[in-house]
Amino acid sequence: MQWRDEYEKWLANEALEAGLKESLHAEKDEKVLEDSFYRNMEFGTAGMRGVLGAGTNRMNIYTIRKASEGLARYVAENGEEAKKRGVVIAYDCRHMSTEFAYESARVLGYHGIKSYVFETLRPTPELSYAVRFLNTFSGIVITASHNPAEYNGYKVYGEDGGQMPPHGADAVTRYIDAIDDIFAVQVADKDALIADGMLDVISEKVDTPYLEDVKTVIVNNDLVEKHGKDLKIVFTPLHGTGGMLGLKALESVGFTNVIQVAEQFEPDPNFTTVKSPNPENREAFEVAIGYGEKYDADLLVGTDPDADRLGVVIRTKSGKYDVLSGNQIGALILHYLLKQKQAQNELPKNAAVLKSIVTSDLGTLIAKHFDVEMIEVLTGFKFIAEQIHNFETTGSHTYEFGYEESNGFMVKPFTRDKDAIQALLAICEVTLDSKQAGKTLAEDLEEIYEQFGYFKEDLVSLTMGGKDGSEQISNIMKSFRESMPAEMGGEKIAKVEDYQLSERHYIESDKKEAIDMSKSNVIKCFLEDGSWFCLRPSGTEPKIKFYFSIKGETEAAATEKLERVREGLLKIVEK
Repeated sequence: MQWRDEYEKWLANEALEAGLKESLHAEKDEKVLEDSFYRNMEFGTAGMRGVLGAGTNRMNIYTIRKASEGLARYVAENGEEAKKRGVVIAYDCRHMSTEFAYESARVLGYHGIKSYVFETLRPTPELSYAVRFLNTFSGIVITASHNPAEYNGYKVYGEDGGQMPPHGADAVTRYIDAIDDIFAVQVADKDALIADGMLDVISEKVDTPYLEDVKTVIVNNDLVEKHGKDLKIVFTPLHGTGGMLGLKALESVGFTNVIQVAEQFEPDPNFTTVKSPNPENREAFEVAIGYGEKYDADLLVGTDPDADRLGVVIRTKSGKYDVLSGNQIGALILHYLLKQKQAQNELPKNAAVLKSIVTSDLGTLIAKHFDVEMIEVLTGFKFIAEQIHNFETTGSHTYEFGYEESNGFMVKPFTRDKDAIQALLAICEVTLDSKQAGKTLAEDLEEIYEQFGYFKEDLVSLTMGGKDGSEQISNIMKSFRESMPAEMGGEKIAKVEDYQLSERHYIESDKKEAIDMSKSNVIKCFLEDGSWFCLRPSGTEPKIKFYFSIKGETEAAATEKLERVREGLLKIVEK
């Protein structure tokens, strides 16, 4: 694609939305214009996500229409029954989210496809739930998750409520790529669709059953009913969608001592009080930590803008507040769930836990201790959803828990995507159990480390925007594939898993074996003690991510090794 030709085409279009045309005329930076037009917005592993603005590589009503046209053709390909079942659409608080939701419905409606649109903001996990509850053929959520305010996104869900699996996503992508003229996508009139019953605006129809199912996340009901009010919780939805349902869910099971972070409780597309609304980061919790110190809270919890990720801050022995990583949250919830179910004699023999390949192996050791199988999947909760569907179809396993290191957790499979509302209740129950035993979560975590080994994890994410950045990311992956280093930070590399080649290579013996997973552009390198690091380009952002999971006999040993391995990898990357 010649970017300037596409740029001129947009400028010359008399029907171009006025605000977009104005922004194009105002933009004088050649690099910005090139990045806006040098390619089409990619429909990746979970849809598409990008900066708002004019251009083929930006989020706007035209790229939204194009994506929806691809989905509409895929739905139509599956027949009249699929069209009647339709598509349910949710959206978060971001700029243009409401407009994008209705633009999607208008495209679907033009093709005679029924749609349901929530009347106000709703969390992503409720969209996942709604697909199954309403028996729709597909779902859409307009969100950019935890990205900064200038972003928005478009995620597509399959009929099982999970993010659309590869065969469906590939079909949608083919239809999208076949669209030559982005301005030729036809839309129906919104009011006419509503009048004809082709567009239903829904409100509490899904809220009530979803919240009833969320209650079942609690495993020790007596504990929560009797003592839930004693747990002092600070809760922030970080200006997003998690506040309403999160608060209702907590109160419905007995966690009534909840202190709302007032500055961050109302939806705000600019996320005014934070640089980035990412609950993985301490910065996002600075205001909440102030509340914690003021009210002497036991636990601080935060959901990201679309409430599919949960952040947790715990109080240590010294009284200070520490932000837990997704790996640590997952380990605490997993250990508690399996311990409680074993004690209640409710842990089936075919129990299974699911985690992504970039999530710490601490969870694997915990599962093994309880004689539960850990199954690894590629990054992306749709792969966890695929496994759950397989369990249900074959009866091979009973799902117990699924999680990713990026603060995504799902306790019960009534949703098929990471669910911060579920995780909110789960971590509060774990904390309450500790408090009743006279301990803190920090002490619980230390006991887990003492039993299973000390794990130190890290994630380094390098942003490489624009055409040059995309090429740089490709070159980094190519370089590792063509010339794999023998060691990293003084530690010998013993095994390499390349998920794009579907190959596992044992270095010393030169033995190679197949990896039975979908292909993905990921390289994972294992050290001799089982510690590992991983290279993975993001599927939705102009980033390459480096994951580290390092094990040591002590915390200090694990930390020191992590620093060496991380420094060694970044030196190679930055050459």
